[in-house]
Amino acid sequence: MSDGVTGKTTVSALLSQALRAEMARDEKVVVLGEDVGRMGGVFNVTRGLQDEFGEWRVRDTPISEMGFVGMGVGLAMAGYRPIVEIMFADFVGVCLEQIVNAMAKIPYMSGGQVRMPCVVRTAGGSIGSAAQHSQCLWGMFAHWPGLKVVAPSCPADYHGLLLSAIRSDDPVIFIEHKSQLNRRADLFQRPDPGRIGDLVPIGQAAVARSGRDLTIVSISAAVEWSLAAAEVLATKGIEAEVVDLRSLVPLDTATVAASATRTGRLLVVDEDFQSFGMSGEVITRLVEAGVDAQYRRLCMPDVPLPAAKTLETAVMPSAEKIVAAASDMCGL
Repeated sequence: MSDGVTGKTTVSALLSQALRAEMARDEKVVVLGEDVGRMGGVFNVTRGLQDEFGEWRVRDTPISEMGFVGMGVGLAMAGYRPIVEIMFADFVGVCLEQIVNAMAKIPYMSGGQVRMPCVVRTAGGSIGSAAQHSQCLWGMFAHWPGLKVVAPSCPADYHGLLLSAIRSDDPVIFIEHKSQLNRRADLFQRPDPGRIGDLVPIGQAAVARSGRDLTIVSISAAVEWSLAAAEVLATKGIEAEVVDLRSLVPLDTATVAASATRTGRLLVVDEDFQSFGMSGEVITRLVEAGVDAQYRRLCMPDVPLPAAKTLETAVMPSAEKIVAAASDMCGL
C-alpha cells in the first residue's frame, strides 16, 4: 500500500500520488493542461504539483487543446514524458489532428525511430452533464491504430494503470470516470486497498467476481454496476462472473473467451454508444474464435445524452438493467 493511503483516500488523490511519484522518479515527466497548475485541475488531481515541481514541469495552458496537445507530441518526440490533461473527453474533437495524425502515427511513419511516450488524461462518463459533457468515447479512440486505450474501474487500478501509462513508450489515452474521481476508495464495490501502489499491466483484464452461470464484461464505472447487479443476481440463484477489461487496446480477448466458454453466456455492458463500439468488437472476436455462447449487449443507445436526469437514466445502462438482461438470458 502507498504511503498515506487509507480507505478514505479518493481516486483523485490516488491519481495525484501516482503523478507525484513518477515526477519525482523521472525529471522528464511533465504535466500540461488547462488549470492543472495553480487551480490543481477541475477534479483536484494535480493540486500541489506545481508548488512542488515548478511551473515549467506543471504547465497551465491556454484554452487551446490543439496547441497544448501538439506541445505534448513535440515534447515526447524530444525525449520527455508529457502527461496532457484534456478536461473532459468530449473536448477531444478540437485536437483530433494531433492525436490521430501525429501522436498515433509518428512512431509508425518513422519506422520506429521516434517514440511517443505521451499520456492523454481525460474524464468521461455521465453525471447529468448533457450531450456535450457526458461521453466516454473510448470506442472512438480504440478505432485508431497506434493508441493504447485504458479506462480503470477501481482505486488500485486508477493508481497502478496510471503508473504503467506514464512509463509506456507508446501513447496512452487514459480515460477516468467523472463519477468516480471524488469517491473514497472504501465506497467502491472492489476497493482492493492492499494492491494500491502496485504497477498494473496494460492489456490484462481482471476477473472482478467469479461465477458459473453468466459472464458480464465491462469497463470503467460499468464494472461497479455489474458487480452490484451480480450481488442481486446471486439472490436469484444466478452466479455471474464479472470481467473488467481495464483496457480496450490492448484487448484481453483470451480472458473473456475463457470465461464465456465456461459459463456459456456473455453479456457486454458498455456506457459508450452501441454501434461500431466495444460491445460489437468483444462479441465479434469471440464469435470468430469459435466460442459457443449466448451473446447479448447492454449499451448506451445511439442518441446524444439528454440533459434531464430522468431521460439520462432511461438511456443509461444500470445495475437494474443488467439484472433484467442477465435474468432473461438465464431464463428467469
